[in-house]
Amino acid sequence: MGRERTQAVICADTSSIARYLDGENGHDVNLVAAAIEDESLVLSPITVTELLSYTGARPLLEPLIRNAPVLPITEGFWERAGLMRCRIRQRGLKAKLADTLIAQCCIDARAPLIAHDPDFRHFAEHCGLKLVA
Repeated sequence: MGRERTQAVICADTSSIARYLDGENGHDVNLVAAAIEDESLVLSPITVTELLSYTGARPLLEPLIRNAPVLPITEGFWERAGLMRCRIRQRGLKAKLADTLIAQCCIDARAPLIAHDPDFRHFAEHCGLKLVA
């Protein structure tokens, strides 16, 4: 699954990819389409897992997953993700586990994230995640 890459990359969350696959309109959908077109799209392993359980647009989904490189899980990932989630929750903010893991993958890879889901804003505000949608 996926290819290695040396150029600048951008990651997309499941919410934006699902909107793209469903033919919806929006800034995030346009960014996903552009990233696919210029082959800069990468996925987190968590997003791949979520997408494989997605029941819509299967003919478009399978080539997307096959062609997009997957961000690596690096040493210390689980500890960093757990501590980051703890910091967010200590502030009384929402931090779903899957979102935390996706955010940590992007932070580790220094990859900006396309996300329609507003829950990622806490990771951007408090943890250094770069959001582009």
